[in-house]
Amino acid sequence: MNPAPVRVQHFSDILCVWAYAGQIRVDELQATFGDMISLDCHFIDVFGDTAGKISSAWGERGGFAGFAAHVQATARQFDHVRVHPELWTREVPASSLSCHVFLRAVKLVEDDAGPADAFRHAIWAVREAFFRDLVDISRRSAQLEIADALGLDTAAIAAGIDSGRAHAALSGDHALARAQDIRMSPAILLNDGRQQLRGNVGYRVLEANVRELLHNPAVEASWC
Repeated sequence: MNPAPVRVQHFSDILCVWAYAGQIRVDELQATFGDMISLDCHFIDVFGDTAGKISSAWGERGGFAGFAAHVQATARQFDHVRVHPELWTREVPASSLSCHVFLRAVKLVEDDAGPADAFRHAIWAVREAFFRDLVDISRRSAQLEIADALGLDTAAIAAGIDSGRAHAALSGDHALARAQDIRMSPAILLNDGRQQLRGNVGYRVLEANVRELLHNPAVEASWC
């Protein structure tokens, strides 16, 4: 009998540059392990109030201009991502929360009627729209344009938002993050929260943790 898939819980804020650069590692986990893992993506509130966050964290370090320079320097460490030169200085989203609600609505559509992987593709499309193309992804019009380009049912997505179902799903993400004390984007939980990998963690570390959990029966303690 095949072992139960290893549950991988991924937490991020859609506006986090580290999550943008790190999504390739999560995608590689899925490609490598397939149905041996169960990947759940959740959202946390890091940039729920972008003006407030930048004021408190970067107010004495140049504000939005200082943060923009930091993001550009971070992105230059990764060959596989592109960042618009005016990122965080023009077309700045007011909040990541509206986009998280939109993506939760995409997941509802995927769960209700498909297509498969709509959620995963939408997450990447939204990240690229913001970081590479300087789209204000906090706006509903921009979100629905992305959904339409992906061939998704925009009416069903809007209905999921308007009904409150997407908000309820996002509330569940926030409750789970609080329960696991997740405050950093990105973060990965394994082994029912016993193993927590936070921040810019390399792929081989993620892979080693998953392989160890696959190797050990569920009743045994992991040696990771």
